[in-house]
Amino acid sequence: MSRVGKKPIQIPEKVTVAISGNLITVKGPKGELRHEFPGSVTLAQEDGQITVVRSSDDKNIRALHGLTRALINNMITGVTEGFSKTLDLVGVGYKVEQKDKNILLSLGYSHPIYFMPPDNVELKVNTPTQLVISGIEKYSVGQVAAKIRSFKLPEPYKGKGIKYSGEVIRRKAGKTAGK
Repeated sequence: MSRVGKKPIQIPEKVTVAISGNLITVKGPKGELRHEFPGSVTLAQEDGQITVVRSSDDKNIRALHGLTRALINNMITGVTEGFSKTLDLVGVGYKVEQKDKNILLSLGYSHPIYFMPPDNVELKVNTPTQLVISGIEKYSVGQVAAKIRSFKLPEPYKGKGIKYSGEVIRRKAGKTAGK
């Protein structure tokens, strides 16, 4: 049995969960999320807990068991606390500006990059070199952070580029003087 899948999920008091078949709807203070899971796992709600039960011990169904439990837990965490990622811009002249809900990135290219996030993700510029991405869907927050980071990946010689806050860039030694 999956160690992750067999743990029950506690439902906080300010969250309401509605299960109809394999469609789950989670409502909380930050918003509402819904997701439909495959028929090979069964969702049960009792005593303020959600349990995930799998139908058989096939390899694919065992993999879905823990995944389903983790996704439901992320939905509950998202509507109560939300998720956020912080990006740092490292490099001379690298900066980000807030333009309503969108951002304008200057990354050393010949043109600025204008980025429009999806509706369920919020972008906030703390300083000209720090960007906070937040939302209630963990997947969307991570996807937007990865997309923005891909505009200028950190390079190993000087460490210039867009990196996650707290990320350690593995550095390389540059050229040594010849002759």
